[in-house]
Amino acid sequence: MTLSLHHQPLTAEALAQQFFRNCAGEWTSRRRYYSLNSGETQEVTSEITVEFLEPEQELLRELAQRHELQSDTPFLCGSRVTWESHYEGVSRKPSRGETVFGVRGDILYRDRGFATPKPVIADFWFTNPETMCLKTEYNNSSFEEELKLIGQKYRTRQTVICRDGEELMIGQYLETRH
Repeated sequence: MTLSLHHQPLTAEALAQQFFRNCAGEWTSRRRYYSLNSGETQEVTSEITVEFLEPEQELLRELAQRHELQSDTPFLCGSRVTWESHYEGVSRKPSRGETVFGVRGDILYRDRGFATPKPVIADFWFTNPETMCLKTEYNNSSFEEELKLIGQKYRTRQTVICRDGEELMIGQYLETRH
C-alpha cells in the first residue's frame, strides 16, 4: 500500500498570523544603527510589548478606517507594538510610542511609517515560518526588514534604509523575551 500525503502550503496570511501569535509578549530590544555615509553608530535599548490582535478588535477597525478599507473584518489579524527606547551616549529623552499592524492578503497595513505619521503599507513574505521579510516604500525612501524568531526566547531584526536608491543606514537588533 502506498501512502501519499499532500498538504497545501500555508498562505502568507496564515504564516503572518502564526508569526504574530509567536511574537506576542514582552521583549528587550538592543539595537545598533550604522550610518553608512558618516560611519557613525547609535546604540538603543528598548522595552517592547507585542500584543496579538484578533480580527474583530477595535484597533484593527480604526486601522482599516485610516486606510479607507471597506469591510466589517478587513484584517485576518494584527499586532499592536508599544515601546520605550533609551539612546546611549547622547542626551536625548526616552522615546515612547506605539504602532498597529493589520494583515490582509500579502500586504501588511500599518497606522504610521518609520518617518511619517501617515498610514503606510508593506509587502511581506516568509523565507520560512520563523522569518518574515517586509518592504515598505514612501517619500522616495524604502525600508527592507527581516524579522527572525529563534526559538521561543530570541528574535533578530535587520533593517536597511534607502533614500533615492542609496543605502543610508542599517539597523541590527537582538531582542530577548522576558
